[in-house]
Amino acid sequence: MKPFFILIFSCVSLFGFGQRVADVFKTMPGDILPGFTEADKTLILVDTGLKIIPYPLGNIERMKYSDSYLQLKTSDIGTFQLKLLPLVNNTKIICVIKTVCGKACDSDIRFYSTQWEKIDENTLLPPVSAESFFDRQKQGSNEYEYALSLLDVEPLSAVFSDDSDDLILSLNYEAYLSEENIAKIKPFIKQDFITLHWTKTSFRP
Repeated sequence: MKPFFILIFSCVSLFGFGQRVADVFKTMPGDILPGFTEADKTLILVDTGLKIIPYPLGNIERMKYSDSYLQLKTSDIGTFQLKLLPLVNNTKIICVIKTVCGKACDSDIRFYSTQWEKIDENTLLPPVSAESFFDRQKQGSNEYEYALSLLDVEPLSAVFSDDSDDLILSLNYEAYLSEENIAKIKPFIKQDFITLHWTKTSFRP
């Protein structure tokens, strides 16, 4: 519980500040979305009729927008999500997810206070690996261990479920493996995605 109390106390001074996505997006540091100007932020948020704006690295498209959630398409292969998550003391923290879909989609998840101070993601996310998607009841066989070894990289993508704080994680192994290796892995896959529920202190399965 110690990380939780540290997090709560660090957010007490932020009560009532930046309680909407628009507020925190406008104050977002430039290195989180490089090249995106203050004018760009205003256009993407204020003009509801304009969903695509020019961007030095390509057009940016607003895909979803509410008081607590913003999803942007930043390129042909990239997306950006900004989510406000409520805490038990009526303050909020920010979750930023950047996803790049090359051969397979892979997400980077970061957390911040509403003043954009970095929060250790390990205090908020449970450990999730490729094996988390496997059927643990089939452990112990050579075939299980071999199937797991075929996942030399673990491309995990994350997206927030519509109208909720649930985080959906997917293992995108089929995008980069051969059909032969996919066939060896599939019998051991228990679930195609994992749902993490926000408890107002951390994410839990």
